Amino acid sequence: MAFLHSVALLCMWFVVPPLIAADNRYKQGDPVMLYVNKVGPYHNPQETYHFYQLPVCAPSQIRHKSLTLGEVLDGDRMAESMYKISFRVNVEREPLCELKLAVSQVEELRQAIEELYYFEFVLDDIPIRGFVGYMEESGFLPHTHKIGLWSHLDFNIEYNEDRIIFANVSVRDVKPFSLDDVREPLSLTHTYSIRWFPTSVTYERRGDRLRDTSFFPKSLEIHWLSIINSMVLVFLLLGFVVIILMRVLKSDLARYNLDEEGTDDMEQGDNGWKIIHTDVFRFPPHRSLLCAILGVGSQFLALGTGIIVMVLLGMFNVHRHGAINSAAILLYALTCCISGYVSSNFYRQLGGDRWVWNIVLTTSLFSAPFFLTWSVVNSVHWANGSTQALPATTILLLLTVWLLVGFPLTVIGGIFGKNSAGNFEAPCRTKNIAREIPPQPWYKSAPVHMAIGGFLPFSAISVELYYIFATVWGREQYTLYGILFIVFAILLSVGACISVALTYFQLSGEDYRWWWRSILSTGSTGAFIFLYSVFYYWRRSNMSGVVQSVEFFGYSFLTAYVFFLMLGTVSFTASLRFIRYIYVNLKMD
Repeated sequence: MAFLHSVALLCMWFVVPPLIAADNRYKQGDPVMLYVNKVGPYHNPQETYHFYQLPVCAPSQIRHKSLTLGEVLDGDRMAESMYKISFRVNVEREPLCELKLAVSQVEELRQAIEELYYFEFVLDDIPIRGFVGYMEESGFLPHTHKIGLWSHLDFNIEYNEDRIIFANVSVRDVKPFSLDDVREPLSLTHTYSIRWFPTSVTYERRGDRLRDTSFFPKSLEIHWLSIINSMVLVFLLLGFVVIILMRVLKSDLARYNLDEEGTDDMEQGDNGWKIIHTDVFRFPPHRSLLCAILGVGSQFLALGTGIIVMVLLGMFNVHRHGAINSAAILLYALTCCISGYVSSNFYRQLGGDRWVWNIVLTTSLFSAPFFLTWSVVNSVHWANGSTQALPATTILLLLTVWLLVGFPLTVIGGIFGKNSAGNFEAPCRTKNIAREIPPQPWYKSAPVHMAIGGFLPFSAISVELYYIFATVWGREQYTLYGILFIVFAILLSVGACISVALTYFQLSGEDYRWWWRSILSTGSTGAFIFLYSVFYYWRRSNMSGVVQSVEFFGYSFLTAYVFFLMLGTVSFTASLRFIRYIYVNLKMD
């Protein structure tokens, strides 16, 4: 009962905030709270700092807003601002504060403006973004370098009846306060204006309004020609593999079965995959690790499918801060039972008896690399004062989720999997003495299979992969979840078909060591994804600095590792079903 109670509380903590967006209603004159959130370099999306770390107008006592876990993971650190905003009450040139800046503080602002720092405020769950200052470089001879601070902001807020629909900040008619050649302390007055505008956009369409008018440039559009081209190539590839394999298999089965009826010596004239029927189901080495990979890969397949389906069904607001982060953490914890069940069940089928060690290996196969990577990334953020560094309370909360939900569900799934496991279904008997494997040509080697099996699935998602990277590591907001679901299905289909083809070619060379080869062949797609991330960092982005680089390459490695686990699981499952199919249809004594 205590375990179920903990699960229920955690579900309330994770699920309710993402599902319920702010539904504030105001009367004219009601106060509207504007929260300051974070600042950071424009080209480094994950390098963010608290707004009040800059020498700006700040209250004597800073009061922070209570945030959800998803918002904390997203680097949000909202605090009450000094701006006084009343619903549908216009304000012109209202003083915010009189700021006295030392020379060092002026230099800090100059450096922030040169690095294109932008700020983010939040008004009624609407992000408001703008640049901290203005920089102009012109001419070669003579070269001019001008830096100015925006000391006045114009807030434009749209409303529909008693609800706020949209808000932004403008400096169109504002002259920046020059910070050039400042050699002594200075004083300046920050001011602001509030202007309210009625709109016909309904509250239910507020998300579309936010998406259509963004501070960041929009470059993500549905490139139908590229997607159709990718889908046509994929379907041609799938058709080619299926047709060729079916024709070859039909010919092989007819020839082998005819030979079986026409000769008393089963070994006479045999070659290819039939001759290894007594070895093809010989259990592989490192069975516990193989089963753990299959278990964790199955968990991430369920996790990825679940998130995409939830978004397509509109189960949470993707425009809300950290909604997908919260959903992903909850689903990861709840799907741990899948990894435990699949791993323990198959491990017992393969004759494993150290099921406790198998459960420990399964639960740490992803969590251990993730913890090590996160420790390094979080330490770098913490050393640089970034808001992406998780506070101690959030770390304890995540650890509690894993200890109270994730790990127990892995153990429970493992117990059910162990108890429900039967005997391994092998249509052929396995001899005690292994057959000698003949020398293999270079094009049937493991590196070649990994190159082919990794590149073809990667080519199927290369177009969509740019969109995903531009969303996660850029300034875009991903909304093409229907296309993503189709591409995800194509990726799994291509991986399965390529694995079947490569396994057939391997068995035709009388090499029965297909167990690990099937995982590595298509699982190597993760390596291509990591190589693409390196290409994206150097050629498609303007990211720089230690903080951003450590986070990018750390989490890109984890992403590639997750794809290795998922596609390795799909590849192995397809190969196992294929091998069972061809040997069941083979006539043998």
